Amino acid sequence: MEDKLTGFILAHENDDTAKLLLGRSRWPDIDMELAVSTIEGRRRIKKKVPQWHEIPSIIYPTRLCTEQCSSAVTARYKAMLLTRLMEGRPGFRLADLTGGLGIDDWAFSAKAGSILYNEMDALLSQAAEHNFRELGIDNITVSNHEVSPATIDEVLGSFSPDVIFLDPARRDGAGRKVFLLEDCSPDILNLKQKLFDAAPLLMVKLSPMADISMAVERLNAAAPGNDVKEVHVVATDGECKELLLVAERGYSGPYTLCVAEPDHTEDTISVAEDAEKVSVPEFLQSTEELVELKGSVLFEPGKALAKAGLFNHVSKAWGLRKLGRSTHLYVAPAGWSSPFGKSFSIEEVLPFSSTEIKSLSKRIPAASVTARNLPISSDDLRKKLKLRESPTTHIFACRIDTASGSGNYLLVTSVR
Repeated sequence: MEDKLTGFILAHENDDTAKLLLGRSRWPDIDMELAVSTIEGRRRIKKKVPQWHEIPSIIYPTRLCTEQCSSAVTARYKAMLLTRLMEGRPGFRLADLTGGLGIDDWAFSAKAGSILYNEMDALLSQAAEHNFRELGIDNITVSNHEVSPATIDEVLGSFSPDVIFLDPARRDGAGRKVFLLEDCSPDILNLKQKLFDAAPLLMVKLSPMADISMAVERLNAAAPGNDVKEVHVVATDGECKELLLVAERGYSGPYTLCVAEPDHTEDTISVAEDAEKVSVPEFLQSTEELVELKGSVLFEPGKALAKAGLFNHVSKAWGLRKLGRSTHLYVAPAGWSSPFGKSFSIEEVLPFSSTEIKSLSKRIPAASVTARNLPISSDDLRKKLKLRESPTTHIFACRIDTASGSGNYLLVTSVR
């Protein structure tokens, strides 16, 4: 039956899935719901986890599981992180209490000695057991149990983990997105004491929309308390994808904030939790300096840096001049670049005025447009400029603060 299902999926992978469902009577021996969800899942997974897409016998039982699963890049980042945290324990034991589709455990399995995968949804749990077999993974044990303080002992059984990983569901009973730890399922704040009774290290994956300070504060406040050791902000494909909180039993002190763009660089930015508070940015001294910016680099922080809020730290640590107190754009010498954001070459610096906007509309046929720290949106400014999109030219409109005064300006840049 599995071979027949796989053959059907491959034969119809480019078909209209709505029509397949309507015509299910033509294939009475095919589980059409599973076939369609897998066809659609393979389309979503092709770029996200190409290694899984290459194996057509892997199944995807729900739409949500492929929408919410980790990518191969972020899963491998977590596996690399755990390897560092478990340094000296090459055969460490990991319990994933919210296994989902199993992408993270697939990555963990290459580093861990043994893994307990638990998923509260029976359909996902059954699919994971099948998929791990198809992937040739033999160090993962699959279970299907509800997770709560009362059931932790039953979930773990005789498995004694070195680290527990959780990626709690971030939707309520009505399917709406939630962001507070206590609103996710399972409730980690209620579980925390029992989790630390079972393992010395916890790694928790949170929504990229979660507030970092609030998440750390609330997890630290839950018993035993003040044990968050690291916070990782992970971005790929130009988007912040996830926050990772690492808590260690017995740890008491400040946390390290780590910024990662694993699809661009293996390097990470690691700073103390108060790095932003103690950093004083450097600004331009006067508006006269603006005419000297031609040929300089304009740096726009990437999503991970922006989520981490390291706006003053970027200026202080990297020697960049910040264009404005609330304008998170920076200028650097020609040739400077960083994988943690985009770099542009400044071609012109012009006053933000109706005259200059009209002039640019005539001189430049196409450009991408960004408005920062101004009472106008990027879309509205684009309409005023009447420009087509361009992959090579970018116009930034922003407020610039200097020691001698402030003003609004247009920066015409070329993409590097």
